[in-house]
Amino acid sequence: MSDTRILARAAAIGLALAVAAGAVHAKDQVIIDLVNEPATLDPHLQWNPDSYWVYRNVFDNVVTRDNAGQIVPQLATSWKRLSDTEIEFTFRSDVKFHDGTPLTMDDVVYSVKRITDPAFGSPQLGQFNKIIKAEATGANTVKLTTDGAYPALLAQLVKLSIVPKHVVEKVGKDEFNVKPVGSGPYRLETWQRGVQVTLSRNDAYWGDKGAFKTALFRGVPDAATRVANLLAGTSDLVVTLNSDLAQQVEKSGRAKVLTVQTERVAYFAMNSFKAPLNDVRMRLAIAHAIDKEGIVEGILMKYPRVVGELVSPFHFGWADGVDSIPYDVKKAKELVAQMGAAAKTPMELATAPVYDQRVVQAIQQMLADIGLNVQIKMTDMATWLQGQQSAQDVAPMLTFSRWSCACQDADGIMFPLLHSSSAWSRVKNDKIDQLLAAARSEPDEARRKGLYGDVHKLVREEVPVIPLYADAIIYGGAKQLKWTPTPNESMFLNRMGWSE
Repeated sequence: MSDTRILARAAAIGLALAVAAGAVHAKDQVIIDLVNEPATLDPHLQWNPDSYWVYRNVFDNVVTRDNAGQIVPQLATSWKRLSDTEIEFTFRSDVKFHDGTPLTMDDVVYSVKRITDPAFGSPQLGQFNKIIKAEATGANTVKLTTDGAYPALLAQLVKLSIVPKHVVEKVGKDEFNVKPVGSGPYRLETWQRGVQVTLSRNDAYWGDKGAFKTALFRGVPDAATRVANLLAGTSDLVVTLNSDLAQQVEKSGRAKVLTVQTERVAYFAMNSFKAPLNDVRMRLAIAHAIDKEGIVEGILMKYPRVVGELVSPFHFGWADGVDSIPYDVKKAKELVAQMGAAAKTPMELATAPVYDQRVVQAIQQMLADIGLNVQIKMTDMATWLQGQQSAQDVAPMLTFSRWSCACQDADGIMFPLLHSSSAWSRVKNDKIDQLLAAARSEPDEARRKGLYGDVHKLVREEVPVIPLYADAIIYGGAKQLKWTPTPNESMFLNRMGWSE
């Protein structure tokens, strides 16, 4: 059976099931269809959209961003810089965890130490490892000390969730992952593996209460089925639509498209520790072979923006005038010919259902057109994440991916993907390491931008990663859903509501 017929049948089945279930559900409940169920509900573990969209509503962070993208208080009400390496935060005194226990400064200190402990093994470590000390300085104050100046600290703390020390220490890492306790606007009710995660409103929340009593998050890998659910009225918000499905939603008259230009950057990573990708000629050939404009205009209908650097215009560190390596099939074939027999090495291209397979398949064909032997390897998201964080000798050779740090700072994307100390990196370049380390410690904004500009030039020359486009995320929403998507892709339930 062809892929098209399979998708059509899946959509029909999804629609039939949705109608059978009833097209109307209570307005005190919101149903959200993700691509996958969460990989984790512990906010200090995996950093992927399907997990983040759920657990960010269970936990409060040190600071957050408003809908305009500005850093604003959350648990911390104010902060003052004591020196280039020290900053003191004042925290709210009226916050309680979902078990009724008051949040204390011990919880804040514990959370910082937990996520920065190499032995804990957080995939987010590279985004917080400049913090070398956390200490309570008063009943409601905590001082953080960094290894040198760290101007991106506030931007990174947007992502740092505070967990209850007493709960984590009592139940342990594995149990906390499946039964998390936070202080956020929603609490976990149930996690039915393979079915759904149910959150209930925290009516004792210190901040803005959610409009919904309950929220259901379901993993629905097939995008056509997500749209079928939306149009049948059995879901209210669906994520990660492609341009074709967006048109279907628009034309239906039964739902609406919600889209936003984001800080998420699509990129093509190459494992430069493995032959033939350890030869810059092969990496350059791949870069010349990928028609970014063709992908954005022909497949993605111009929603994203082609970029020549590993950041989006929303990031600090964006540099105007960094051009992409030009699409040049002739040049790509010349470089492949220079590689000789090595160019025939079979290479696997790792992907997962969350990614637009039209793009993945287009890239595979573009590489086949210049004589490369590339096979797509599809896995579930949890397996894909494990592969991406593996040792260089077993990590995938090729990867199509998208990255958002939700921090809007170059440090949050370039350091984890390019610095050799990161579990995500497939790069070992001393000059890039030095520039990234210098940039994350440079307090002068102009000089810091200049350092990132130098990294952009090196990435273009050495081609360890190929930036493709700054993505636009397309959601489908019920007509009565009130919600404004943001560039950092947060999905705050207490910023949603129903129109009358």
